[in-house]
Amino acid sequence: MFKKLVVAIAGVLALVGTGSGVAVAAPPVTLGGGSGITLGSGGEDIYDCTLTTIGNDSAGRLVGLTAGHCGEPGMTVKAEYDTAAGPVGRVASSVPTLDYAVIVFDRDKVVPVNRVGNVTITGVGAPANFPDVACKEGRTTGNTCGVVWGDVFGSQETWTQVCVIEGDSGAPVVVGSTLVAMVNAYLLAPCAGPAVGTNIDVILSDINAGGGPGAGFRPI
Repeated sequence: MFKKLVVAIAGVLALVGTGSGVAVAAPPVTLGGGSGITLGSGGEDIYDCTLTTIGNDSAGRLVGLTAGHCGEPGMTVKAEYDTAAGPVGRVASSVPTLDYAVIVFDRDKVVPVNRVGNVTITGVGAPANFPDVACKEGRTTGNTCGVVWGDVFGSQETWTQVCVIEGDSGAPVVVGSTLVAMVNAYLLAPCAGPAVGTNIDVILSDINAGGGPGAGFRPI
């Protein structure tokens, strides 16, 4: 009897020492237009870019946008500030001609917000024009503003004097709280301008025409 009791106690102590093995889910990450995101493949983190905006599509999916050169379909997406939380979404599509990508997020892993840094997004609108002043929120250079030159070559783009460098790709370009474009590139030199971004109305029109993830998008 004593021997059986000792064995039983030893078994309990062993269980306490090793834990029950129950996994604890990571808390959700907070993401919005202007948040830094890390894109990867095969378990490897590859690119750091900026989320343009986040919201819901007509099918009820939680979706976001970023620059197309930041990731290919199937790539994982993490919050840059908490990569240890693991993937919280995946790239659903990427369109090189307009340089945008659609991300589908796991609703259980993301808290979507409409304000990051000094940029708040309350809606989407038509392209800005000279002499509007636009601002952007990027993961590298933060919040910067500059005059809008407009669509210089009629190529569905907005040119501005906002400061951008590597990592700001995908950053939201806003006039007030209206999203008008995303950052895709800069000409001449970093922060010397002009910065070039695809017009958001063109992007959303192209997504709607395809009818896949992101169609019917509305920002949070």
